[in-house]
Amino acid sequence: MIKGLAITPPVLGRISIGRVVEKNGVRLPQKDDQFTITSQIQEKDGWVPHPIDEELRKDAPNGKLRTIPVRMLFNDAELNLRAEYTMFDRKSGRPMCVGNGDTCKRLTQSGVQSLPCPGPTLCEFGKGGLCKPYGRLNVKVGDDDDLGTFIFRTTGYNSIRTLAARLSYYQAVSGGLLAYMPLELKLRGKSTTQSHRTPIYYVDLVIQEGVSLQEAVAEAREKAWKVKEEGVDQAALDAAATKGFGNALFEYEEDEMSQVVEEFYPARAGEGTSDNSSIISKMRKDLSFTKLASG
Repeated sequence: MIKGLAITPPVLGRISIGRVVEKNGVRLPQKDDQFTITSQIQEKDGWVPHPIDEELRKDAPNGKLRTIPVRMLFNDAELNLRAEYTMFDRKSGRPMCVGNGDTCKRLTQSGVQSLPCPGPTLCEFGKGGLCKPYGRLNVKVGDDDDLGTFIFRTTGYNSIRTLAARLSYYQAVSGGLLAYMPLELKLRGKSTTQSHRTPIYYVDLVIQEGVSLQEAVAEAREKAWKVKEEGVDQAALDAAATKGFGNALFEYEEDEMSQVVEEFYPARAGEGTSDNSSIISKMRKDLSFTKLASG
């Protein structure tokens, strides 16, 4: 296996609760009140919808997709959702510092160092909104590909906190059979003081509608037994995923980085998408840009 390359679940498409729109020549993220499932193909007008989006939308009230039936690929909750504090280079989109609130791995002039991680609000290196919680959730949608997934990326505290809790709880109550639980992503809204009482939307994970928790656990046990009898080794799959994620210091793909910059670090009014001079100036004090540019 090539070292330094994170081996992540195969991605068939993206799940988002927003889209990128162009205003005054600047591409800006715009939140939405529904899910959108896209392919991995992006054209000038945006991401091309995945066929499963239209299929699910047919049965959605008012045509708005607010629930998506899913299954997890792994029994280990932390393999399905990887969430960390991450500081990205706003120009290249590459991760520069990744931490868990205790320790972090940071690119410095002397290479990658393990340092204490106080979190975004207390860290001098990532202050000013440069460091954010960043979560990746891989889920199975449909039955066309047993190992292919759709990815939902978010920097929202509400989505990350809720998804992490649900996954941990479902793993526990199912006796470690998370991959066999019939689940669905559900869009929820809430208003807060910070949102000035306007609705904000986040992603939750619940048992599929019409199925009780007890029925879901019973189904998971039956399905796990059947799959094992057919020769599928779920434990080995989890172990392979653990090894793959740990094969690199940072989990990222080159084509993902432009999406990170566009969606989570949009250009401000009056500046181009690559004009982040004040931020870049600050980064140069701490990092060797030559090393960053070369990967």
